[in-house]
Amino acid sequence: MSRNLLLLLIIHISFTVFSQNSDQTLKLVDAETNLPVADATVFVSKTKQTLLSNVEGVVTFELRGASNIQISHSSYSTITIRSSILKEKVTVVYLKNTVNDLDEIIVTKVHPQKILKDIVESSIKKLTVPARLKVYSREFFKMDGTYLYFNDGLMNFQLYGRDKNFKSNILVEQNRSYGLINDELSSDVLGYNLNDIMQNYYNFKYLNPILESKAKKDYDFVLKAYSGNNDYNVMYVTPLENETGLLDDFKIVYDRKKKVIIEVSSSLSPNALAGVKDRTSLGSKNIYKSFYKNIYRLENSDYYLVSSKEEIGFERIDKDKKTNIEVRNYFVTTNFSNHNYTYKDSEVFKEKTLYNKKNTILTDYWNVSGLTATEEELAIIVKLEEKID
Repeated sequence: MSRNLLLLLIIHISFTVFSQNSDQTLKLVDAETNLPVADATVFVSKTKQTLLSNVEGVVTFELRGASNIQISHSSYSTITIRSSILKEKVTVVYLKNTVNDLDEIIVTKVHPQKILKDIVESSIKKLTVPARLKVYSREFFKMDGTYLYFNDGLMNFQLYGRDKNFKSNILVEQNRSYGLINDELSSDVLGYNLNDIMQNYYNFKYLNPILESKAKKDYDFVLKAYSGNNDYNVMYVTPLENETGLLDDFKIVYDRKKKVIIEVSSSLSPNALAGVKDRTSLGSKNIYKSFYKNIYRLENSDYYLVSSKEEIGFERIDKDKKTNIEVRNYFVTTNFSNHNYTYKDSEVFKEKTLYNKKNTILTDYWNVSGLTATEEELAIIVKLEEKID
């Protein structure tokens, strides 16, 4: 083969490979209302990458060659599109809402709480462990209405063990943080403890309040058929009207045939919040916002956490003033593997949070992180970054 022909072949191959790698943006909207669809799972089959749509319905990712792209949401029909149709800068994808307000209430001889206990136990057993989750995390901290701190990172969670022996080791690939927090508030910015967060999610710890025996006296359990998917049921657990204290409203979507939880969320009950008197003693925290949502994926025999979102807002009683603090955290599993890395103990990240960890930026990992930042979030990050510079 002549040098010129070889050179042309190399150029052709390089161009072909390059042309098959492209940044893609999807905007997911409700087919009837035209409103954005948040928390939809987007799975790129070629790269096995998982992404989550943000509150604007936007998903951004790098496409490496032709691939099927599956879009699923517990309230919408699952669809699969071919990458070949992605010709625009932003491709709008319309999703059909399959949930209505007329879901049939299921009457059972077994109390719904017992059904929930069985589903939780089954889910714990079926979660794939050992496994490795490549996770993108993002955290915002706001005090008295002003954003003061942000961090995000790309981490590998190595999962092993079961139940009380469940463990996770963390290998941090990249991370960044911007902003400054007063030392006296540093304990409040730790939105979650990275060393036990996976144990909480894999043991469904946040459901404990409604799994206790006394919960039958505190909560109303309603089980419904789920019109969004014939294989799913949905359980609503809400505090009884005469109950006092900060109690949550719960929603659990589960696969009734495979007996695994698909989605679980809770938020501070407005009725419970209205009946709670504010504390006035020094150092007290008056919570006014509390929310979390976990989404799990079942693919063949693999069952794992796809995403989590947690928010908390509270008023702290200080000596001379009241301080409003809000923390918002996201987790998105961008890649799953049922095989762990080989690593040294010295490489394991053992801190509770990425807060104060020195920035390690090798690539623009946040652009293909699995969770595209909204325009508002981008503005916050840029502003905090400018303050540091």
